Amino acid sequence: MSTRVYLETGKAWTFACALDWPGWCRRGKGEDAALEALLAYADRYAAVGERPDPELTVLGSVPGNGTTEFGVPAVVTPWERPLGDSDLSRLRACWDAFDRVVATAPEALRKGPRGGGRDRDAIADHVREAERAYGRKVGTTVPPRTPWPAQREQLLAALGSGTGTWPASYAVRRIAWHVLDHAWEIEDKS
Repeated sequence: MSTRVYLETGKAWTFACALDWPGWCRRGKGEDAALEALLAYADRYAAVGERPDPELTVLGSVPGNGTTEFGVPAVVTPWERPLGDSDLSRLRACWDAFDRVVATAPEALRKGPRGGGRDRDAIADHVREAERAYGRKVGTTVPPRTPWPAQREQLLAALGSGTGTWPASYAVRRIAWHVLDHAWEIEDKS
């Protein structure tokens, strides 16, 4: 069975996102480049836990917004559906992959061409705080300094309740994308 993909198209960037494989979402300059980038990350995504079918079926396109132009997939699609157990288990797998990367990466990461970039712990802190902020979008308030495992369980419970302003299937894809994007950033800069 082929992988269902949608395109989120902005002026500068287009994201190709696998609808049923949370976190497998890449961007490019145009639709073809986004689809090529998605396929180029198939093996990296498979290392998270499962291998999606590399045969892609594009369901359609949604217009991006300012967040898309910033480099973040940010649009709810007409293909949202009820959350399934596989969505939550794949989100957990993304979290586990991120945790493995953080545990094995050096503290200091290679800097960008102009000397910019964050180190491992700063990226991990950013991901933790972003997830805490996402709590409001999924229907819960995560207090500051909540231990990360408890924070994640609280997010999963809220996602399962479906009471947030973000549709749960979109929220899982967005959270998983953010986690993996930074896991791969850490790997690339290690």
